[in-house]
Amino acid sequence: MKLSDVITNVFAGLTVGIIALPLSMALAIATGVAPQHGLYTAIVAGIVCSLAGGSRVNISGPTAAFVVILLPIVNAYGLGGLLVSGMMAGVILVAMGMGRMGRFISMVPYPVIIGFTSGIGVVIATIQVKDFFGLTVEGNPEHYLDRLSAIINAFPSAQLDELFIAVLTFLILVIWPKFRRKVPPHLVALLVATTVAWLLQNYSADFEIATIGSRFQYDIDGAMGNGIPPIPLQFQWPWELPDAAGAPIGLSYDLIRLLLPAAFSIAILGALESLLCATVADGMSGTKHDPNKELIGQGLANIVTPFFGGIPATAAIARTAANIKAGGTNAVSPIVHSLTILVAMLALSDLIAFIPMAAMAALLIKVAWNMSEAKHFIRIVKVAPSSDVMTLLVCFFLTVIFDMEIAVATGIGLAGLLFIRRSIDLMDGKLVDADEHPHAKGLPDSVLIYGISGPMFFGAAQKALAILTNLNKRVDTVILDMANVTMLDMTAIVALETIIEDLNKKGIDVIISGLAPKMIAKLDKAGVKKKAGLLEYSDTMIASTAFVLAELKGKSLAH
Repeated sequence: MKLSDVITNVFAGLTVGIIALPLSMALAIATGVAPQHGLYTAIVAGIVCSLAGGSRVNISGPTAAFVVILLPIVNAYGLGGLLVSGMMAGVILVAMGMGRMGRFISMVPYPVIIGFTSGIGVVIATIQVKDFFGLTVEGNPEHYLDRLSAIINAFPSAQLDELFIAVLTFLILVIWPKFRRKVPPHLVALLVATTVAWLLQNYSADFEIATIGSRFQYDIDGAMGNGIPPIPLQFQWPWELPDAAGAPIGLSYDLIRLLLPAAFSIAILGALESLLCATVADGMSGTKHDPNKELIGQGLANIVTPFFGGIPATAAIARTAANIKAGGTNAVSPIVHSLTILVAMLALSDLIAFIPMAAMAALLIKVAWNMSEAKHFIRIVKVAPSSDVMTLLVCFFLTVIFDMEIAVATGIGLAGLLFIRRSIDLMDGKLVDADEHPHAKGLPDSVLIYGISGPMFFGAAQKALAILTNLNKRVDTVILDMANVTMLDMTAIVALETIIEDLNKKGIDVIISGLAPKMIAKLDKAGVKKKAGLLEYSDTMIASTAFVLAELKGKSLAH
């Protein structure tokens, strides 16, 4: 590697590290844990993924996509449960990568992904309304509609001081990119908002606002402090961390069983986000990632990160894009990004404590808007087929109103159903006029040609063969032209066997023409064997026609 490349990647890493620092804290806060856990995630996952993943330019860390899954886990099982579920998700991701499922995960339909991301954006924005307006919300509602009702009821408690800082931050986030694109807007917004809030708190007795320092405290060997702890990462068993009641959560079969659905959702969403990010990175950098290696890398990161207090991680599209735009081309930039966050955490912890919670809320609302993909959502509703629109809306409303575990399970199920339906549409079965077939001229009317093309699997097989179950005219022989059949599964084999037996009982001979040798072997193994006068196999339609004509001639001579 050239020295100039190293220098370029170092500067790219510094740039994206500065971008990731406040985002990592904000996303940890949105998840329901202290901000330092987001920093731990960016530091450890960023290094592990850069070394073990399938894309050398991906920047991994906490992402907004996870907030909707992780917040309920924190509420129910505490920080310990969150880290254990993240570790379990890492094991699932490694298994998916080793099972070479990378390319299948990347085939999830676009409406499913947009339904997830739009729903997540709405939930994140809703959660941040509390700090944006400085509301005093009673309790901690678990479900979205209850949370929304509690927020609406709390609006009389809104604080103008909090709202002023939140609006100031949001306006800078929106306006700044129009003038100075090279300087990250959220860095400018947080610096300005923090400075203004500090000045007003010190020079106005009436101004009061919640900050990271006032909201979060830490304990280092009995020494209490505000904000984030200014110490390096420390190793700790995830199951020794507290549950929702504050006691060590422990590690047991019952806990693993309870956390498994959440771990599966984390793994699926993490796989989708990482592979989508890697695909975007490929388009921007002209590289090609290994999807299975990327899953393994993300899995290893999620296995290792909890031992250092990190929450679940995945590749972040916005940070990866910033890395590439800044000149990142290899693993140096992600590693430097992680080290930048580590140094900032140690050196700037006192200053970080002054960041207003309202400013963090404004930052997350902007993140939520960006990930909501509103333009793409509206476009799908306007122009997509009705099945895609229905899939989009189902995934969206399940994500918002229920939870991501249900949404992920339903979304993957819908993806499978969409694939099956469209594959069935590719399956075609139709009667062919012998006079119009180039290789079947001369066959009498008592010989029926039925052409089948496409993959024959469950659902499609019944569709393809349906017409043969009700033949109205006098038929002696049916030729199944299967030269264009690309696949046979067990359901198709059973359906084909049933049709052949039914035709044979009616005194109709069957000839299977043009089927690939490996599929003939599969039929033979299943018991669908050649039987003289009942079932024959031929290589081509020419051979099938010749066979039928010879049989008819033989019968004529016999009479």
